[in-house]
Amino acid sequence: MNLKKYFIRALHRLQKGPGYTYKELLVWYCDNTNTHGPKRIIKEGPKKKLIWFFLTLLFASLVFWQWGILINTYLSYNVTSSLSIGFKTMKFPAVTVCNANPFKYSKVKHLLKELDRLIEAALERILQPTQGNSSENISPPLDLELWHQIPLVLIDEHDKDNPIILDIFESKKSPEGNQTIAGNQTTTGNETTVGNQTIAGNQTAVGNETAVGNETTAGNQTAPPSAPANATSEEKKYKLAVKLCSHQGSDNCTYRNFTSAAQAVTEWYILQSTSILSKVPLQERIRMGYQAEDMILACLYGAEPCNYKNFTQIYHPDHGNCYIFNWGMDEEALNSSNPGAEFGLKLILDISQQDYIPYLSSAAGARLMLHQQKSFPFLKDQGIYAMAGTETSIGVLVDELERMGYPYSDCTMNGSDVPVKNLYSQYNTSYSIQACLRSCFQNHMIEICGCGHYMFPLPEGVNYCNNEDNPGWAYCYSSLRSSIRHRQICIDSCKETCNDTQYKMTISMADWPSEASEDWIFHILSYERDMSTNVTLDRNGIIKLNIYFQEYNYRTISESAATTIVWLLSSLGGQFGFWMGGSVLCLIEFGEIIIDSLWITIINVISWCKGLKQKRAQARYPDAPPTVSELVEAHTNLGFQHEDGGGLPRDEALPPEPGTPPPNYDSLRVQPLDILGPDSDAETE
Repeated sequence: MNLKKYFIRALHRLQKGPGYTYKELLVWYCDNTNTHGPKRIIKEGPKKKLIWFFLTLLFASLVFWQWGILINTYLSYNVTSSLSIGFKTMKFPAVTVCNANPFKYSKVKHLLKELDRLIEAALERILQPTQGNSSENISPPLDLELWHQIPLVLIDEHDKDNPIILDIFESKKSPEGNQTIAGNQTTTGNETTVGNQTIAGNQTAVGNETAVGNETTAGNQTAPPSAPANATSEEKKYKLAVKLCSHQGSDNCTYRNFTSAAQAVTEWYILQSTSILSKVPLQERIRMGYQAEDMILACLYGAEPCNYKNFTQIYHPDHGNCYIFNWGMDEEALNSSNPGAEFGLKLILDISQQDYIPYLSSAAGARLMLHQQKSFPFLKDQGIYAMAGTETSIGVLVDELERMGYPYSDCTMNGSDVPVKNLYSQYNTSYSIQACLRSCFQNHMIEICGCGHYMFPLPEGVNYCNNEDNPGWAYCYSSLRSSIRHRQICIDSCKETCNDTQYKMTISMADWPSEASEDWIFHILSYERDMSTNVTLDRNGIIKLNIYFQEYNYRTISESAATTIVWLLSSLGGQFGFWMGGSVLCLIEFGEIIIDSLWITIINVISWCKGLKQKRAQARYPDAPPTVSELVEAHTNLGFQHEDGGGLPRDEALPPEPGTPPPNYDSLRVQPLDILGPDSDAETE
């Protein structure tokens, strides 16, 4: 009802026109506002008016400046982190254990036989570069087709200004054989490209082909030149590099060199074995790995015995068969009743070190990781090694992280708002940033290289890379892995999880078993595993693990908003009150005068539009309206013509004159009797 009255009054004001001006409104505001300053402007004399006007304007500017800073601080959405310590019964973490060696060499040897022969011959030529080491003298002949797919080359640095690239197995001089490389080019990271070739490391390839050195092999063989007798150890050094080409026979190649031949051989062997194993079906790879009943010899959780059946098996490309305890996929996660080693998980593992692949796994031991239930274990990034022949005790402390979501941070609750398709969802695991980064890399690998890398899951309809179907996959993979742009794309696309649990570990080790007890322990374990009275185990393959909560105190690191709306309002009010003595009511008064100013502006605009309309009407009809006598004359005298003002053309007719026509006065005139007939008398009667 009040709103209706307000609009009626507003309509009357529009009809009447503006009742006050901007000046009157401003004077009224200064005289009635509760804000300090404006009232003094109209009350004081001319000089003080100027001073108070300047002070009011200055402090008002300071208020708006401070308000801008406060609002900008609030919109930055900063957070503060708080640490709290609690005590409760906690879920025991999921424990993943793997062998450092992914496959048993006895079961995978038939697949890697030619690869092993190649690397053995290559090492013989590298360590003893004599003419008798030609590949033609080896029986049976080596599979050089496999070698040339991803070859190893030597970079001879006897002449540091002109290093030479030498092929290890070369029956004929190849386009890149015996190339001279000089160090005048700049390098980025470990790769330098000159022409169509890239030398990884600090070498650069330039110039002409040269034959340098004191020694060449028969049959156009190329071998590392022998150093002079008086050469220093520094001068005798050479580097082994992996040659990666976009396709076989191409000049577009990259040389990844290493400071140690051991690193180069391991890297080369991983690339070649990856190509071979990628063609093996998953079930066959699982069969070639370490089985749970062979690897897990003993298990005890608290006071309850357990065995390999309490572990969930998954296949991990880096470590083969891995086994997860308390993963929580099929049953509820276990709780730990008390802290201490007596209430944790105790394992005895057999890693069968004697069956390791010699060139693939240079480290021996068990790889293990503690993680949340229903999360995928990324052992290569977050796992730790347990050494053979030791008892490793791991005390666990729990940190719970609670991050604030948007707009305070760019975290995600479950990964549903992440644009990257999670390839690890096929394991029914929860989202993690490691899964996102690897999925993003695999997607780029598929898009650019046309195939997927063996170490990551595959989407449907895509195959793993191998040398036969994808000859340039290693070159593409190496380029993509070193690409900062693609790496940054994945970092920008993936998000951290808002809630996370981290396990901090305190690790201690001791020799196990001791010399005094190893006989009976190995006898018992050998009998339980193989039903044999002979000792089939030794300390090079046995590991004991103790995993337990170090204490029941857990730490919660939580984020909270550094600035809230309450903080913003109180800060804005404090600045306004400090500089101008104002309050919220003063702001309402200021808003009222703004509304009144807008109202006056609307009224003036409407009045101006009305005046403009009247002027246009006067311009259309410039003559004055006819008088009453002219109207009467025009009605009685049909020949009467109104004066033409000349304002309008003659052919344009005037609109009808407004008003009621005058009465017909002929009925009042006296007529002769002879005109009246009998009918008239009858009518008068």
